[in-house]
Amino acid sequence: MRESLKQKIIAVCEQKILSKGGNVGLSFYAFFANKNDDPELLMEAATWWIQEHQLDHFEKAVKVKGLVESL
Repeated sequence: MRESLKQKIIAVCEQKILSKGGNVGLSFYAFFANKNDDPELLMEAATWWIQEHQLDHFEKAVKVKGLVESL
């Protein structure tokens, strides 16, 4: 996973946790705008989320953040 995506995921997870608490869930779409302006990056995130880690559509932000930080 490219470093810019890792940093974006961590930042979004931290923001969600701060604003909604440690139990907040999110999907990989949370890391992107509502338009598909970077399909290659979106597919990279989807591949990591779905194929590599077999995560559910919604996962706890703390879990996702931990997985990314361990890379």
